Amino acid sequence: MIGLLIKIALSYLLGSVSGSMVVGSLRQVDIRQQGSGNAGGTNAFRTQGFKFALFVVLIDIGKGFLAAWLLPQFDLGKLDADISLDVQMLSCGFAVVVGHCFPLWHGFRGGKGAATTVGALLFIHPLVVIPMITVWLSVLVLTGWVGLATILAAVTMVPAFLWMDGASGPLWLGIALAVFLIFTHRSNITDMLNGTEYRFKKIMLRNWFR
Repeated sequence: MIGLLIKIALSYLLGSVSGSMVVGSLRQVDIRQQGSGNAGGTNAFRTQGFKFALFVVLIDIGKGFLAAWLLPQFDLGKLDADISLDVQMLSCGFAVVVGHCFPLWHGFRGGKGAATTVGALLFIHPLVVIPMITVWLSVLVLTGWVGLATILAAVTMVPAFLWMDGASGPLWLGIALAVFLIFTHRSNITDMLNGTEYRFKKIMLRNWFR
């Protein structure tokens, strides 16, 4: 159990390495002081442009993948006890997302966890990402709301895991991540209800042929 806790802590610390803060340091910019104030890919795109956001998202996806893939394989000997590799993988996958959203290195002000979740899932169960991306893109082009697209994509994890895997461990991870991502997007829900949520109108399907 001690070994698992160590790997969870390392995953959290890895998650705390914020892509937007790393890329922002090269430009001497803190996107948490711009736009929505969030340190995620969406705000990076809105305030700094495509190239900046691309590097941010790649870092955030990469750390999610690394946490789920590499950290569970560290051999801590007797400290690992009888904890299965699958349990370690799922635990590290969740911990890295928490670290991204509440990063120790950056005053617990991070992103909302979508890209890091995708990164972890790309190793844990890559097929689950396909319906998530499909839902995300569909909702985005129909509504222009990134927050709504991400929330519905997160919810999609649960039936996707149930259908493609059926094992209780991955299913519980899907439920935990879906609930957590809804929580991190609670301000988006409030803004949508108030009619103040930002929309990417240019990407909406109704504007494609104008």
